[in-house]
Amino acid sequence: MNEDVEPQSGHKGPPPGAPVKGLRFRLPDLPRVRQYAEEEARASGMPEDAIGDFVIAVNEVATNAVTHGHDHAFLRTWTSDGDLVVEVHDNGSWKPGPMPGSVGGMGLWVARLLSSDLTLQVGGEGSTVIMRFPGKS
Repeated sequence: MNEDVEPQSGHKGPPPGAPVKGLRFRLPDLPRVRQYAEEEARASGMPEDAIGDFVIAVNEVATNAVTHGHDHAFLRTWTSDGDLVVEVHDNGSWKPGPMPGSVGGMGLWVARLLSSDLTLQVGGEGSTVIMRFPGKS
């Protein structure tokens, strides 16, 4: 896991000059991803009662990235207009889901419900999910 990672070219991200933190992760690193998410939420001033939902959303998207996308992924965080923004990118290809009657495959749906905004960018260079969460109350 690397906390000083820039995603590959072609990805849209933070506004120029915004401080960005990030890490590279694999499936075994998911506990660290959750810890990182919690630390970033606290550092941004996110209300205590919102941190659990934030960590769940980040975990769902990160888990999807390394189980359905590619064996490693990148996560970046920054603040914008008081909100905490999270970007998760993997080099895999998009596979729509869940199928009707499926038990799993609801990670993006859960993340969309828990975030104030979620965008999905897919293409030849992989998949990127960008989520926005209210920061300071």
